[in-house]
Amino acid sequence: MGSIRDGTAKVLTLFHPHDGQVRVKGVESTTNAVLHSWLKGELTDILNTLPEVSSSQSQEMVQQIWQEWREGLSVTFTLPKQLPPLRMLLVWDNLNGHQTPELMVWLCEHGVLPLYTPLSGSWLNMTESIQRILKRRALDGQHPQTPQQIIERFEIVARVWNQNPTPFEWGGKRAARRQRARSKRQGHRLGGSGAVAQSLVA
Repeated sequence: MGSIRDGTAKVLTLFHPHDGQVRVKGVESTTNAVLHSWLKGELTDILNTLPEVSSSQSQEMVQQIWQEWREGLSVTFTLPKQLPPLRMLLVWDNLNGHQTPELMVWLCEHGVLPLYTPLSGSWLNMTESIQRILKRRALDGQHPQTPQQIIERFEIVARVWNQNPTPFEWGGKRAARRQRARSKRQGHRLGGSGAVAQSLVA
């Protein structure tokens, strides 16, 4: 049985675990130019919705806050000598395209600190979980013929998801042990990772 390949569909994704909102854009190419342009636009849009930050912090305090979030990380980069107040954490994979000097400078200038998952540790990134969930909803039982059809289904499913999103919280073995010791509260595993959705049992 033969098959016809008419290109590749890829999904750029930003996910906010706390409220479950996801931002998705389907593309057929994920070059740095495509990825970085989309990412900067989305991050700028998100930053514009955040409360204004106090300008009274000393540069010493600002640097300390940035460094505290980097404590214990195996993948870091040199921070600029002058930094704005920290406004956002960006967790993503440890890929070369995510570490270009131009992008690092842009992120720092806008108060965004990138935190990289270890190599072969993509399961630590909750975006991987939400992508698997959206993929099942978009493609199970469907037979799209072109990359554009796949892209359209992903983007539609993401819009529907955002109408009633599911917040994620971090799970895993250690969290599960602490959780059982504290209460009867249980979590439903999401997308095959350490992320869970809250559920309460009487």
